[in-house]
Amino acid sequence: MKVAPKHLVYVITEDWFFASHFLDRAKAAVSTGYKVTVVTRCRETARDFLQFGLSIENIEFSRRGLNPIAEFATILRLRSILKRIKPDVVHNIALKPVVLGSLAAQFANVQNIVNAPVGMGYVFTSEENRARILRPLVKALIRYSLGRKNRRVIIENHDDFNNLVSGSFAGRDSIALIKGAGVDTEKFAQKPEPSDPVCVIMVSRLLRDKGIREFIDAAKLVKARNNSVRFLLVGDIDDGNPTSLTADQLTELRNSRDVTWLGARTDIAELLGASHIACLPSYREGLPKSLIEAASAGRPIVTTDVPGCREVVTNLVNGLLVEPRNSKDLAAAIEKLVGDPELRRSMGVENRRKAETEFSNEIIIRQTNSVYDSFYRS
Repeated sequence: MKVAPKHLVYVITEDWFFASHFLDRAKAAVSTGYKVTVVTRCRETARDFLQFGLSIENIEFSRRGLNPIAEFATILRLRSILKRIKPDVVHNIALKPVVLGSLAAQFANVQNIVNAPVGMGYVFTSEENRARILRPLVKALIRYSLGRKNRRVIIENHDDFNNLVSGSFAGRDSIALIKGAGVDTEKFAQKPEPSDPVCVIMVSRLLRDKGIREFIDAAKLVKARNNSVRFLLVGDIDDGNPTSLTADQLTELRNSRDVTWLGARTDIAELLGASHIACLPSYREGLPKSLIEAASAGRPIVTTDVPGCREVVTNLVNGLLVEPRNSKDLAAAIEKLVGDPELRRSMGVENRRKAETEFSNEIIIRQTNSVYDSFYRS
C-alpha cells in the first residue's frame, strides 16, 4: 500500500518574504518527498509557488495591528485551514505567526510544530512606549508558544539562542541554530573589485530600525571629506511595518545628493559586484540575508555590533562592527575601508570562505530538513 507523503505547512505573513527567505527550503522539502503548503497573504508572488509543486492558502495577517479581537479571528481562520488540510508539521515564521500559528495548530490538533521567531520584531527593537508596554505580554506568549511538548525552535544567531535558554523560553535540546536563509554561492560569486570611485551599498527594506537614517547621515559625513565616494541604497518601503519610512521621508531620500536610492531591485548580485563595501547599520536582526549575500560576493562589511549582524561579522576580520544608532562611528568605519584597499581585499576573501562554510543554501537546507525529520526519529 502506497504511503501518503508527509504534509509540511509554512505559516508566514507575506508571500514575498517567503520567496526570498524560505522558497529554496520548501523546494528541497518537495524533492525529498514532502507535500508542502504555504499559508500566507497571497499576492502575485504566491502564484509563482505553484510551479514548484507547492500549494497555497490565503490568509490576511495584519502586521501592524495588535487588536485582540482581530488576532483571535485570525487564529480561528488559521485553525479552520489547518483542520481542513491536515498537516503533519507546521512551520511558523516570525513572531506573529509563531504565536497565532502555534495556538491555531494546537486547536487543530497538529502534533508537530516548528517555530522560527526570526528577527524578534518591532516589539523587541523599538524604544517607542507602545512597544515597551507590549513587551511583557509578547514574551509571555512566546514562552507559551515555544516551550510546549513536540515543539522545535529554529533560531538564527547565538544571542537569540542564549536568550531563549536563559529566559526559559525553550529547552536547549529543542532549539536548532540555523544561520539565516542561505545564499546561492554560485549566483553570488566573488568578483574582483571594480575600479574607483569606491561605492558603498546598503540593501534593505526602508525601515528606521534597519538604520536608514544613520546610513544617510554617515554618507553626508563621508562625502563632506571625500566627495568621490558613492552611496547606493537598494530597497523599498514596507507598508506593513510600523517603522517604515513615511511619505515625507521618502521624498527627502529621493532628493538626497549624498545617497542614490535605486528602489527595489532583483539584480542584487550584479550590484554587489559593482560595489566595494556592503553596509547594514541595523538595530537588531535574526541573521540578515543582505549580509550573507555580500559575504558570498566577497565584499567587506560595515555593520552594527548587535545580535544577528555580529553573527556574520567578526570585527577587523571580515568587516567592521560599529555602535548602533551612531552615524559618526559608522562614517569612520566606512572611511577606514575606503582608504585601505588591501584590508578590503583580505576581508572579502574571509567573507567568501565564511559564506561557503556557514551560509550556503546546501548547508541551510540540510539543517532545516533535519529539524523536520527529527519528529519521526525513534
